[in-house]
Amino acid sequence: MKGEIVAAVFARGGSRGIPRKNLVTVGGVSLVGRAVHTALACASVDRVLVSTDDAEIARVAVEFGAEVPWLRPEALAADDSPELLSWRHCVEACEAEGRPVRLLVAVPATAPLRDVSDVDACIAAALADEAVDVVLAVTEAHRNPWFNMVVLDDAGRATLVNKGPSVFRRQDAPAVYDVTTIAFAARPDFIRQATTLYEGTVRAVVVPRERSLDIDTPYDLAVAECLLQKAPDPE
Repeated sequence: MKGEIVAAVFARGGSRGIPRKNLVTVGGVSLVGRAVHTALACASVDRVLVSTDDAEIARVAVEFGAEVPWLRPEALAADDSPELLSWRHCVEACEAEGRPVRLLVAVPATAPLRDVSDVDACIAAALADEAVDVVLAVTEAHRNPWFNMVVLDDAGRATLVNKGPSVFRRQDAPAVYDVTTIAFAARPDFIRQATTLYEGTVRAVVVPRERSLDIDTPYDLAVAECLLQKAPDPE
């Protein structure tokens, strides 16, 4: 199939929980820099892009070796902008350059503990099965909706999220998984048409929990800093 395998870091300038989050450093390196470094290390990736609306993020991305051939439109960089639309913009922009995409691999900046092998595994799974529209990375969930997750009513009374046969031990509950922000490998035809990620055929690659931390709060940053303080800095 013609086209390039494109790894893209989608990193907008705004952030609610952590101001300028994608430029925050952990282990001495910015989140966007770490994501670019990982994408560049994937052997099957032909091109590494950063999609951003922010000039400073673009500058940092280029310093780490990524391409930033265009800035993302502001309409696709708001707090409530669906990222799938940014994926579509990226695919269409590449095609407009005359460089069609065979597979788009989103490498979010918010997963600094990921390993190159995690991204490679998502790419390999997508390439191995043409019927799959999206491959994502998941990890075994710490909580299970059949056993120890509840919803509360207005009076504060708790009921299980999923009601069914009684489950008294975690080991007896159906296995569930958390979707991580490690990587998403998606086909361009699906990206052009889909409105939600799960409209298509989705396959999962299971990764270790210790590599799945997603940076969303200052607490997450503190945990990542602790875990990365002895790790070598990407060059």
